[in-house]
Amino acid sequence: MKKIMSISTLAAAIVMMTAMSCSEEKHEPQETPTPSKTRTMTVQESVEVDHNAGSFCIEVEANFEYWADPQVKWIKYDRIEGGKVWFNVEANSQTSPREGKVKFADIKDSYFCKYTTVTQKADPSVKFTLSLADKNATAETKALYANLWKIAEDGFMFGHHDDLWYGRYWYNEPGNSDTKAVCGDYPGVFSVDFGAIMDARSGSEEENKIRRRVIIEAYDRGEVITACCHLNNPLTGGDSWDNSRNDVVKSILTEGSATRRTYIQWLDRCAEFANNLRGTDGKLIPIIFRPYHEHTQTWSWWGSKCTTEDEFIRFWRFTVEYLRDTKGVRNFIYAISPQMDEDYGSTVRDRLTFRWPGDDYVDFLGMDCYHYSWKAAFKSNIIAMSALSREKKKPCGVTETGPEGFNWRDYWTTHILDCAKGQKLSFIVMWRNKYVGSNEADRHFYSVYPGHESEDDFRTMYADPATFFSNDLPQMYAMPEGYDVK
Repeated sequence: MKKIMSISTLAAAIVMMTAMSCSEEKHEPQETPTPSKTRTMTVQESVEVDHNAGSFCIEVEANFEYWADPQVKWIKYDRIEGGKVWFNVEANSQTSPREGKVKFADIKDSYFCKYTTVTQKADPSVKFTLSLADKNATAETKALYANLWKIAEDGFMFGHHDDLWYGRYWYNEPGNSDTKAVCGDYPGVFSVDFGAIMDARSGSEEENKIRRRVIIEAYDRGEVITACCHLNNPLTGGDSWDNSRNDVVKSILTEGSATRRTYIQWLDRCAEFANNLRGTDGKLIPIIFRPYHEHTQTWSWWGSKCTTEDEFIRFWRFTVEYLRDTKGVRNFIYAISPQMDEDYGSTVRDRLTFRWPGDDYVDFLGMDCYHYSWKAAFKSNIIAMSALSREKKKPCGVTETGPEGFNWRDYWTTHILDCAKGQKLSFIVMWRNKYVGSNEADRHFYSVYPGHESEDDFRTMYADPATFFSNDLPQMYAMPEGYDVK
């Protein structure tokens, strides 16, 4: 790790001859230049090396003695030959390039230093492997899963619930979108609800035709589709928020019960829809399927008030196994999404993994965040989820968020972009903009629309390289190079 450049013998000889030739005359003492005043150093600023183990050199010119110190363990100092400093590098067996620095510093003054950035190429033969709950998922579903992981390396996709179906002032107009009307582009992620497909509530038949149409439109453009399920209560006949009974899930899990028969019929409808959902290319459309969302809260019949931990885990596994193994649904990526509205401090991981069904039954880590203006809570939860995502090797994203009826001009850059940048998120999805027609008193909206105060700020976020909208997306349904999904 040291070099060490000796003083030139020629320089030493000159100094000696000068001393011998001095006359007896007295001269005013002259200041001898020191390295601290005259030193100069030129270093290669960057070097690229192959992924294999081997040697490389960095060119250096200096008029003083210096030492070389690799700042990463995979680079080792070797020797100096003239103006070339040689190093040995270990093989890079990763799917992405790695970067390290080498420091060169004055032996007599370590604060005088220069750095060279060394980039080692990725190993093209190594694949980054991810694992799905459905080992027999379609090729497009596996490709989407790999791309959900990959895109998070560069930024996040912007998403909006029901964005292609209706907006604040329009309903069921093909090609329309509040997002597109503001920035000229569709969201990268389109969120829908499968609840009405499954429980066949009143009026759902016509709505399901629209739902199918807009999903196909999104897929044909290459966008990503995610689906939650605001399911009615199969025991009481109430809605999703009917938590009056704590035995609904227990009844579903009971062989032979009427509730179980009803619920299986609902799963059959879900499977029929999914197994016949094809793009214009004839291929099954992959869906990030997100049932039983916000299970950490008390308001749903599947939530923490109405189920035990064992019941919820069994219910989740039963759903995955029935759709995958019994009904042969091959285009689902299974996502879990606890409610994360607060700053949970040291308990944040427990909140994210609340009633965790097991790594073999969860593909995607999500969270629903309605923190309103509590930016610190949103950011801390994103940081924690991003870390857990890397640990479990499962992509992650904010599956629902937004402040209802907000009027902040800088919301997008301050509350979304600032919190997400630098983290590993696949997407952030805003909740819906309800169609209100001319009823301005109805403030049920969570994203931008033409005329909103945050339009300019939204366009600033749109232009940022860290955000991905429809036109920014890679081929999300083609397997990216260097990836494999089991």
